Amino acid sequence: MHNSKIIENAKKHVNKLLLPLEEHYYHSYGHALDVMERAKYLAQKEWLSKDEIEILSLAWLFHDTGFIIQYDNNEPIWAKIAKNYLKSILYPDYKINEIERIILATSPDYKVPKDKYEEIIKDADMDNLWRDDFLDKNDKLKQEIEEIKHIKINDPEWKHASVELLKEYKYRTNAQQSERNQKKIENLKKMLHELEDDSII
Repeated sequence: MHNSKIIENAKKHVNKLLLPLEEHYYHSYGHALDVMERAKYLAQKEWLSKDEIEILSLAWLFHDTGFIIQYDNNEPIWAKIAKNYLKSILYPDYKINEIERIILATSPDYKVPKDKYEEIIKDADMDNLWRDDFLDKNDKLKQEIEEIKHIKINDPEWKHASVELLKEYKYRTNAQQSERNQKKIENLKKMLHELEDDSII
């Protein structure tokens, strides 16, 4: 099957899985597509082959599907859902193994990428947080967590966590460093400014 046909069919499958998740204001099908496109872009910048880009694209399409089972610690579920689907279309086992490995690297506890695939997937995952729409995306993630977990997160606590994330994560791919680092610095300043305003009120 041609690369583009494999991706298009996988998109339809993932959309069916994620569509019912109405409380997922951040981790939606749109997010999966958004990050997949960024991963493809970074992969092209790194001169990866069409087959390699296909593997990364499939990994990112399926990377949020575990949410249909549980919200936390669901990376192994994502990998299993991807594996089951790809086996059903007779996708090559060696490629499935790579996709499983890449998906597992998206865990927040997985700090040090081992190769270019994992670097790209981590940078693409974090891309949504360091763009012009950072504040809007951040608010949607907070709303999602509150509704799904039935908790209330106070604003200063959430903003402090966001600041720590902005400080902690370092981009690894050349394209991400050159295109996103300046915006990341700007967003960090915005968040620190909001924290200062909160302390004054």
